[in-house]
Amino acid sequence: MNSSEKKDIRVINSIPQLHKVLGLPEPEHPLVSVNGLITGSSFQELNAKPVVYNFYSICIKKNFTGKVRYGQTNYDHDAGMLSFYAPGQVTSTEISDDGDATGHWLIFHPDLVRNYPLASKLNEYGFFAYATHEALHLSAKEEQQIEKIWDDIRREYQSNIDSFSQDVIVSHIDLLLTYCNRFYNRQFITRKKVNHDILIKFEAYLNDYFAGDAHLQQGLPDVHYFAGKLFISAQYLSDLLRNLTGLTTQQHIHNHIIEVAKNKLIQTNLSVGEIAYSLGFDYSQSFNKLFKNKTGMSPGEFRNLN
Repeated sequence: MNSSEKKDIRVINSIPQLHKVLGLPEPEHPLVSVNGLITGSSFQELNAKPVVYNFYSICIKKNFTGKVRYGQTNYDHDAGMLSFYAPGQVTSTEISDDGDATGHWLIFHPDLVRNYPLASKLNEYGFFAYATHEALHLSAKEEQQIEKIWDDIRREYQSNIDSFSQDVIVSHIDLLLTYCNRFYNRQFITRKKVNHDILIKFEAYLNDYFAGDAHLQQGLPDVHYFAGKLFISAQYLSDLLRNLTGLTTQQHIHNHIIEVAKNKLIQTNLSVGEIAYSLGFDYSQSFNKLFKNKTGMSPGEFRNLN
């Protein structure tokens, strides 16, 4: 992203600021807000523009007729989906003039949960880094469970603030996200066929990367490289692979590198340094460290045993 594009990005730092931009009443609590989805007319100032929201956002969307842009790709939203956004992500939402979405929008500032166990748990919920087309599709029963918790949050949000308000709201959000995590794991299982196809494509891209000369030109691949090839987010790819195989994307990449290295150590007379370079390592020390971490022995020791 160049400097001119960065200047065009609107940054919304607080929930009261967002309410003001959207023409909404002051929030009942400065660190959290529960609303119906915003109409096209209210959203006009931000419509189709890149925006960074510096707070967490959870949306249930139904009958959404617009588009959400994530990175460089537009995705259409189907009815009845849950999507999540973490602070600092660049998003662009386009709401059509011929209809408005129905559903709910929960936003909360990181300061709301800063002194609670939920603050550390949020970093473990990978779905806050998923792309918009990787939204959670709820069954009717799941949607009822989510709606019930959402109603509890709304009731507490609309009640008079007292010394317990924040504790109760945070506990409800914690429960909501626990269920969402559970339902995402269910979604990985029910979409096993699709996920296996992604696994097969990932392994093919991984093989092709080292079979060709891409690693010589670009160095070692990272998770984002393969996620880009598969048109999914890096976090979603890692969670998907972990669910299917027990290993993250990075672990798959490292394991493949070690297998290629073993073949070179056994089948060629290349030095360890030459093998490290041929795999895309800038420094042979990094290759030696990875090899020993994975096999328990140095490349030289492995070669001598074979």
